Amino acid sequence: MTKITHREIAILFLKLVVTGKVREAYSKYVGPNFRHHNPFFRGDRDSLMLAMEESATENPDTKLEVKLVLEDGDMIITYSHLKHSPEELGFAVVHIFRFEGDRIVEMWDTVQAVPKDSPNENGMF
Repeated sequence: MTKITHREIAILFLKLVVTGKVREAYSKYVGPNFRHHNPFFRGDRDSLMLAMEESATENPDTKLEVKLVLEDGDMIITYSHLKHSPEELGFAVVHIFRFEGDRIVEMWDTVQAVPKDSPNENGMF
């Protein structure tokens, strides 16, 4: 049996969270001593998990497309396009995951709204 990679775990975690399967994502992929650095919530496992559940309930049509994945040792970085509804431009999101073994033990995220008008001919993605 092939061992699942950190890259695959990070993507599966994000896809489960976006589809509202937050508790499944946490039980499968998040370590018990998980901490995060999102400035809008306490830094513990449960506060972010509850916020993710609330977001999934409020935004049931959310889609996430991972555009880029980088790996450095026990760290995975994903760059994604997140849209809460088909008609919105959405957000560029960077998630940084730190692993211990097969579990995510630390996470950072940063979000940037996709602007309606941009002079950059390359786009955000």
